[in-house]
Amino acid sequence: MSDIKKAIQREYVKCVEEPTHFLQKYSIIQHPQRGKIKFDLYDFQSKTLEEVRKNQYSIILKSRQLGISTLTAGYSLWLMLFFQDKNILVIAKDKGAAKNLVTKVRVMFHNLPTWLKTKVDEDNKLSFRLGNGSQIKAVAATPEAGRSEALSMLVLDEAAFIPAVETIWTAAQQTLATGGQCIVLSTPNGVGNWFHRMWVDATDGINDFAFIELPWQRHPDRDQTWRDDQEKALGPTKAAQECDANFLTSGNSIIDPLILQWYKETLVKEPIERAGVDKNLWIWDYPDYSKEYIVVADVARGDGSDYSATQIFEIESLDQVAEYKGQLSTTDYGNFLIELATKYNDALLIVENNNVGWATLQTIIDRGYKNLFYQSKDLQYVDTEHHMESNRYRSQDRNMIPGFTTSKKTRPLVVAKMEEYTREKMINIRSSRLVEELFVFIYHNSRAEAMAGYNDDLVMSFGIALWIRDTALRLKKENDDYQRQMLGSFLNNNNGYDEGFGKGQIKPKDNPWEIEIEGKKENLNWLL
Repeated sequence: MSDIKKAIQREYVKCVEEPTHFLQKYSIIQHPQRGKIKFDLYDFQSKTLEEVRKNQYSIILKSRQLGISTLTAGYSLWLMLFFQDKNILVIAKDKGAAKNLVTKVRVMFHNLPTWLKTKVDEDNKLSFRLGNGSQIKAVAATPEAGRSEALSMLVLDEAAFIPAVETIWTAAQQTLATGGQCIVLSTPNGVGNWFHRMWVDATDGINDFAFIELPWQRHPDRDQTWRDDQEKALGPTKAAQECDANFLTSGNSIIDPLILQWYKETLVKEPIERAGVDKNLWIWDYPDYSKEYIVVADVARGDGSDYSATQIFEIESLDQVAEYKGQLSTTDYGNFLIELATKYNDALLIVENNNVGWATLQTIIDRGYKNLFYQSKDLQYVDTEHHMESNRYRSQDRNMIPGFTTSKKTRPLVVAKMEEYTREKMINIRSSRLVEELFVFIYHNSRAEAMAGYNDDLVMSFGIALWIRDTALRLKKENDDYQRQMLGSFLNNNNGYDEGFGKGQIKPKDNPWEIEIEGKKENLNWLL
C-alpha cells in the first residue's frame, strides 16, 4: 500500500472516530456574507458536539446565530457518511425552515474531497440519500410527522415555535425506543410550552434529556456593544428573545412574565383549606362580615377538556380570597355558586353567559339568588366602559340580561384591564394555578387566548372580575356617593326652605337623616 493510501486510510479512520476533526478539517459551509468558507468550530461548538454525541437525548437552549443548526447538519452528515442505513428526520415549524438544514448537509457533502464522498441516490430540496442507505429528510410540522418512521435521529429545529410539537414528540418517541437519538434545539418562546417544560424537566433531572445552554455571551466574538446594537436593531423584546436564551423575556405573553415571576415568588401561597367535594375550592381567607366580595364564574363546556372556574375577590383591597377550578355539572355548579356567594356575605355573583353558562344561570335564577349580576343587552355591541352605567342587579328591567357576555367587543377590554392591574401590581394574586395559566395566556393571530394545549378558564374569570369591579361597581359607587353628597347638602342647609317646603330647619340631633318641617318630623333614611 502506498504512503498516500495509508495516509488517507489513517485520516479516514480519524474522521470516523472524531466528528469534530471531520468537521474542522473537511467541512465547507455557506456563510451569508462571506460565501463558502471552512467550518472552523469555536470551542463552545466543539463541546456542544461532544455532548450531543454521547447522549441519546439532547435539548439545546440557544441564542440565534451561534451556528448550532449548522453544527447539527454537520453531525448529521458525519452519521450518514460513516454508518449505513442511518435515517435522520428534521421537523421544523414549516417546510422552508425544515429544508434549510438539509441544504446545509448537501453543501457540506458536495464540497468534500473525493475520497470521502460516496454515491448519491437521491438529492432534492427536502431529502438527501446516499448509496449506503443513509438519508436525511425534512418535513413541516404536522401531528403525523415522525409517526411510523424508524428513526436513527430526530431533529426538532426551533422546537418552541413548532405547532403540535407535543403530539409529534409522543408519536416519534416510539420510533426512538430502539436507541435512536433526538436533538431538540430552539431559542425560547415564552414559558409553559412544550419546549420550556422539557427544558425545566431536564434541568431538574426529571426526564432523559441532557441540557445545553448557549446564550449570546458564549460566542467569543460578541461583547456588550454587539448586544446593545441588537437591541437597537430589534427592539428590547425581540432582542431578548433572539439573544439572551431567557424564557421570561421571550414569547408573546400578555402579562409580562417577569411580573408573573414576581407574583409567584412574592404573593402566591398555599391555600389554608382545600374544600368542596373534589377539594378544588382553594381558600386563602374566610369571609369577613365587614367586607364586600365579588364572585365571578366561567362555566365549562362539559367536553372533558374544559373546567368551570370561579374567582372570589374582596372588592376594596382586591385580595384573592378563594378560587375554584373543577368539573361539575351545570346544575351542581349553579348550586355551588349560590352557596359560595352566600357564604361570602351575599357577594355580587357574575356568571359568564356564553354557551352553557345559561344552564348554570337558570339554576341560580330559579333559586332566587338576590345579588345576581345583570347586564344591559347593548353592552356586547359597544366598546366603551361608560355604557356600564346602565347595569342593574335586578331582572325587572326588560333591557337587562343575567350574567356577563364575553364578545369580540368586551373580550379585548377585559384582557386590557387584566394586563393593567397586574402590570401595576394592584391585585393580590394568591393562586399558583392562576399564575401558571397567565404564563401561557398569549397573543395568537392577534387574539388573546391560552397557548395550544392549555386552558384560560381561571384567567377569563379573573379578568372579568377586574373589569366589573373597575366599571359597573366603580360607576355605581360614584353614583351612590354623588347622591349621598347631594342629600347631605340638602340636610345640612340651615337657611330654611321657603320655596316648596315652607320655613323649616334641621335640628342638631343624633340622627342627621331626621328633619323637622313646620313642626312635623320627617325621617329621610329611605333615601339612602
